[in-house]
Amino acid sequence: MSQPQSTERLLTPGEVAALFRVDPKTVTRWASAGRIGSIRTPGGHRRFRETEVRALLASLTTPAPLDRSADRTARKNAG
Repeated sequence: MSQPQSTERLLTPGEVAALFRVDPKTVTRWASAGRIGSIRTPGGHRRFRETEVRALLASLTTPAPLDRSADRTARKNAG
């Protein structure tokens, strides 16, 4: 009996770690703590759904502040 094919891309702990800029072991700890869901391969390795990883990354990421110094310099030189 075969399982249905999913188009969902699965990421390795190393790939997830690269996105978050952490060690792969940290990603494994997050999965053990329930912070991020994981799937186990038949060989026992963890895989992570790309959509879930990207959603977590987006929820933890804040936009960089705008650099207003260039605006101040332009106004100062114009006036």
